Amino acid sequence: MVLYTPPQPARELPVIDIAATAGGDEAACSVAAREIHKACRDTGFFYVSGHGVPEALIAAQFDWARRFFALPAQAKLALHMQRSRSFAGYEPLAGQVLDAASPPDLKEGYYYTADLPVDDPYLLAGIRGYGCNQWPGEGLADFDAAGFRTQMQVYHAAMRHLGDRLLSLLARSLDLEPDYFAPMYRKPNAVVRLLHYPPQPEAAQFNQLGAGAHTDWGGITLLAQDDAGGLEVQNTAGDWIMAPPLAGSFVVNLGDLVQRWTNDLYRSNMHRVLNHAVIPRDRYSVPFFYTPDHFSRIECLPGCSSPDRPPLYAPCLAGEHMMEMFNRSYGRKGE
Repeated sequence: MVLYTPPQPARELPVIDIAATAGGDEAACSVAAREIHKACRDTGFFYVSGHGVPEALIAAQFDWARRFFALPAQAKLALHMQRSRSFAGYEPLAGQVLDAASPPDLKEGYYYTADLPVDDPYLLAGIRGYGCNQWPGEGLADFDAAGFRTQMQVYHAAMRHLGDRLLSLLARSLDLEPDYFAPMYRKPNAVVRLLHYPPQPEAAQFNQLGAGAHTDWGGITLLAQDDAGGLEVQNTAGDWIMAPPLAGSFVVNLGDLVQRWTNDLYRSNMHRVLNHAVIPRDRYSVPFFYTPDHFSRIECLPGCSSPDRPPLYAPCLAGEHMMEMFNRSYGRKGE
């Protein structure tokens, strides 16, 4: 039985080692589930270590991200996300507004997901998060386009595997069966995003950050960050606490759909990025957004409501919520 504790104003994010859970050991899974429950109540953020993703694979992902963003602007703009029906591809600098009260974010990005067969119905419908990838073409000087694509897809598969492990532990943390979320993730919206944050310019507008204060929109996010730092998370007291990079770990956080699922028991929490390295340098990060199937119905989970605490949110489809937030963030009104 998971011990339910009231949220606390954390001063740092906990580190949860899941190495012992790899074989499904019940005792190890129960310990990890209890730690995840507390972290999800307190901040909706935690580090995960012992995750099994090879360090060499993570290092290669950052190496390829640096090479991609070093391409000429013309080569990157040829992959502009607006050319894809599912908005996969390149996002130029200052192309997104995560905090509606702030100027555009000081970052550039590249979205991709798993490749799908050409006749896949989700791909044909242009549903965001499903195929329609735009890969760099051959012929770019000093850039192995085939190698880039292979690395991206191997990393995607590894992150999806880890995401499934964490969803199983998340279910346990809510006293649900370990495979509870599996039906909602048979065809997930699973997106990797390469991000590049140039050094914070002295001429930046007021409150113009690398990424403005925001919550993530979907299910769970698994973040790999380089050693530049800059991620900040808001605690229950309203204070911003640092989430510095820890070797061998990912930062895990919950999205809005988990908060809806749990009737506000778990937190989809505000966070932001400011590239404020003491010595100005570029910052890179690689978030993996793991969200339920587009047509999954999101409604209050068993055990998360009671007669004196009825469901706070009307049911919705995961994809409807995701598209609403995406269009709002990129200024695509009425789509």
